[in-house]
Amino acid sequence: MADFDRDQVYKTVPQKGFFGNPKGLFTLFFTEFWERFSYYGMRAILIFYMYDSVANGGLGIDKTTAASIMAVYGSLVYMSGIIGGWVSDRLLGTSRTVFYGGILIMLGHIVLALPAGITALFISMGLIVIGTGFLKPNVSNIVGDLYSKTDNRRDAGFSIFYMGINAGAFLAPLVVGKVSDSAGYHAGFALAAVGMFAGLVVFILTKKKNLGQAGTYVLNPLEGEERKRFFKIATVVVIALAVLGTIAALTGLLTIDRFTLMVTFLGILIPIAYFTFMLRSPKITDDERSRLFAYIPLFIAAAVFWAIQEQGSYVLSIFAAERTNLSFLGFEIQPAFFQSLNPLFIIVLAPVFASFWVRLGDRQPTTMQKFSFGLIFAGLSFIVMMLPGLLFGTDTIVSPLWLALSFFLVVMGELLLSPVGLSATTKLAPAAFSAQTMSLWFLTNATGQAVNAQIVKYYGKETEVAYFGITGVVAIALGLLLFAFAPKLQKYMRGIR
Repeated sequence: MADFDRDQVYKTVPQKGFFGNPKGLFTLFFTEFWERFSYYGMRAILIFYMYDSVANGGLGIDKTTAASIMAVYGSLVYMSGIIGGWVSDRLLGTSRTVFYGGILIMLGHIVLALPAGITALFISMGLIVIGTGFLKPNVSNIVGDLYSKTDNRRDAGFSIFYMGINAGAFLAPLVVGKVSDSAGYHAGFALAAVGMFAGLVVFILTKKKNLGQAGTYVLNPLEGEERKRFFKIATVVVIALAVLGTIAALTGLLTIDRFTLMVTFLGILIPIAYFTFMLRSPKITDDERSRLFAYIPLFIAAAVFWAIQEQGSYVLSIFAAERTNLSFLGFEIQPAFFQSLNPLFIIVLAPVFASFWVRLGDRQPTTMQKFSFGLIFAGLSFIVMMLPGLLFGTDTIVSPLWLALSFFLVVMGELLLSPVGLSATTKLAPAAFSAQTMSLWFLTNATGQAVNAQIVKYYGKETEVAYFGITGVVAIALGLLLFAFAPKLQKYMRGIR
């Protein structure tokens, strides 16, 4: 769509009504709030559901296998954003893609709420992976449609929207964790489904009045024969994959271990293919190619960071359930409650970091240096988790403050790396591949978790100290290496700081 058309879309959006921002921000804020509530509520209890005994309402899966499945799940969620972006650009537009994504997510939670065992788990995962890929990247794109290119409210609007994400992520483990503890896992998953339903209701009832034409256009629609050819090929591919997957599962060729290994390879090969394609393209200039080379170490650093950060929902969840004193200052703590610490610290610290960078101005560290500090904080968060086993042994119950400190340190790293990474991606991306480079940034999380699918198999009480220690030291070493080479790498960024 041309810039003129984007301006026409912007003019259809009511510009006052939500904290001085366009009214549509209300719709998108609460749609994303409830989507994140459903996702993080489900994720907060999923690891326990998988490895808890059948007698307690769980699936009785081996702990290391359950952790590996969680890593694969997270990786596929981030990979699926590529599909969601394509469907929006070529078929449905962002608004309809968000709606269908919400439907798939809700159905996924409903399936998981049914006592149908491991079959329901994998069907649910498939629905939620595709649904989240449809919804998450596209709801953010609609936020951008609410503002003109010169509107100085844009950054504030995205900040408010980001708060909605973290507010939903903060509340979900507390509420869903409590419900699942008192009424069972399936009740918790049902509550997650209700959360997504609430988000859909908000979206449907308010989008026409609040969003105008935002999200209704298709940027590069499939036309005529091209559209027919796509649906024929897509139908054949889906049927073939379903048949091959069924045969492989029934014959024992497709095991959980083989599937996780396949996802690990995809998580590594897809970014390599992206970088190779863009670097070899004649559409980019020498300066853009140099900046893209500088982006590679940032990608690797981000993937390592997310590999540690995302273990909070599986490895640290196991630690919370098995190694942590769940009675603190007279309060009883559910293991799922610890999943609220990350968004809580982000809500508290994000304004502090934003203010700090503004005050430093040109004196603030470079992008490379911020990434190196982010990696070091991530490594320290695991070094902290090594200490309880080292000091007290791995058969003891330890204070929940160890976990709280670990989450605090990794959030410090996240605020140094995640928003900076988004900003760096927009600055270093070649003009001809700006959207694809942003997709590449989100793949850092997919790659990190794809690698996690293999790493987490080594976590256990016997290996706890070595696991946290080695992983932490590797992250710190990579952070120091990146810091040492930061001045040299900075030259490849060709004027971008």
